Amino acid sequence: MSDRKIVYKAVREPEKDCALPVELTDETMEERRREVLARMREKGLDKLIVYCDVEHYGNFYYLIGFYTRFEEALLVIDKDGSMTLMLGNENLNHYGKARMKCNAVHVSLFSLPNQPNRNDKSFEDLLLEAGLGEGQSVGIAGWKNFTSEADDGKNMYDIPAYMVESIRSVIGQEGRLSNQTALYIGENGVRTTNNANEIAQYEYGAALASDAMLDAMNLLDEGISELALGDRLSRYGQRSSVTTIAASGERFVKGNIFPTQRQVKLGDPISLTVGYMGGTSSRAGYAVHIQEELPEGAEHYMEELAIPYFRAYAAWMEEIRIGMPGGRMYEIIEKILPKAEYHWKLCPGHLTAEEEWLSSPIYAGSVEELKSGMIFQIDIIPCKSGMKGVSAESTVVLADKRLQKDIRENYPDLWERMMRRKNYIREELRIHIADELFPLCSTAAYLRPYLLNKTYALAVSEQ
Repeated sequence: MSDRKIVYKAVREPEKDCALPVELTDETMEERRREVLARMREKGLDKLIVYCDVEHYGNFYYLIGFYTRFEEALLVIDKDGSMTLMLGNENLNHYGKARMKCNAVHVSLFSLPNQPNRNDKSFEDLLLEAGLGEGQSVGIAGWKNFTSEADDGKNMYDIPAYMVESIRSVIGQEGRLSNQTALYIGENGVRTTNNANEIAQYEYGAALASDAMLDAMNLLDEGISELALGDRLSRYGQRSSVTTIAASGERFVKGNIFPTQRQVKLGDPISLTVGYMGGTSSRAGYAVHIQEELPEGAEHYMEELAIPYFRAYAAWMEEIRIGMPGGRMYEIIEKILPKAEYHWKLCPGHLTAEEEWLSSPIYAGSVEELKSGMIFQIDIIPCKSGMKGVSAESTVVLADKRLQKDIRENYPDLWERMMRRKNYIREELRIHIADELFPLCSTAAYLRPYLLNKTYALAVSEQ
């Protein structure tokens, strides 16, 4: 693939195809519960405490089915399977709506500032009420699995200090506390792979982001404001999983990251991003029709940045395999798009779920196995001096024969959408997408580097 010719040509636009949301079944929720309990037993945990706030709720949501918006919360899971929700003032009445049968403990400390406080029990007393006790082995799942070899990640916690201190006090010196976020998002974590039902649910967000992105790309023109583009990206009241970006020209002026009234000018660099639960779509390029309209210093943007990026992107789609170690995919991208030359800093691909970035098995030296049911963002971010970015970030899933059969039998409409998208990539973009890789949105691999030219896009040469 490293020597495949990439061409800029007339390409048929993909079709928008977002369907309706899909709910998780009781069977899926029970499967999740069993998996979490099995991992707790493997790790010898008496209790697992799962943290939640508005930004970091995925591990909590996994079993509970809702998150607590502006309040903090804790889910306390006992090794016997019983669960207790520790909730603030405005979420206490929601505990009966949880997907798992739970007890509830009212913790007014988790509420917004200056809301009414209960004064009858301390936070430590409430932890005891939730089942914690002296001498227990307790795991904490925040949202970050610390993987730096320079630090002791098992003894680092990304939840509020007052919670950690109180938990330590309750379990005492004979107790054992550890960071167990890896149980959810680390190697072989329960959230790193998905069944057919979960894929169907996540596909909605991935396809919604993709459709919104295509609409924004088609709206893009000279004189269009960032506000109008941002409005086109936002959809149906769904919660964004990533900050929506609609930026033209210089970014981060006076620290601002949100769309403004600034209007697109010919030659502007453009950055567009939107994400929902299940997937993100991102596009970056220039507001030009032809090469001659590129700004000074970026005249060779197509051949020096956009085409090498697309070549690496196509190789990612063609070379990925179930069972491949993540480090192998890293090596493929490094060979085609050398880091020393293209200055990408992040993992070239990562898992996604409720969070835009769940975790990633793709990093230098990774022996983590790529598995059926993993949902990926193809997220490669190269840069070159004097040129702005290029991006066609989209969402895909790995599926073996068994998972393919489950999707085909239980979600035939989803299967048809995935096959149409796959055929588009193979026939229109000439990318030999791997048999076990399936797009969860219609715009996967669709890249217009010159964003004012709505007819042309990059593709692999037929030669």
